Amino acid sequence: MKTFKPVAAAAFFLALSGPLLAQTVTPKVDQRQANQEQRIDQGAQSGTLTGKEAARLEKGQTHVENVETRTQADGKVTARERARLDHAQDVQSRRIAREKRDGQHDFNHDGRSDRAERRAARRAAHQ
Repeated sequence: MKTFKPVAAAAFFLALSGPLLAQTVTPKVDQRQANQEQRIDQGAQSGTLTGKEAARLEKGQTHVENVETRTQADGKVTARERARLDHAQDVQSRRIAREKRDGQHDFNHDGRSDRAERRAARRAAHQ
């Protein structure tokens, strides 16, 4: 009975460490994903991203996560898979930057772009 306990404990720890090892295959990718999620959240909160833009960018983040899941499926990430994953993240990063700076804003968080309201306010100021 005494020999069973160490074997059971070892099996238990191995079962727990398996998912942890699988998650550390791409730690830089995971950190970059977290940073990009934070950029999207910050843009939505500040109003530099409209609701539709934020939703579209979240969908892009899901795509990158799916690419990462597929690359990690066999437990190792080849150079080609890493390049594909880096490319997907680069594309997503550019999309986030472009959407945040495209001039469409929702500062009052009403779900509509503020562009028409700002244009009308400028016209009224010039008259």
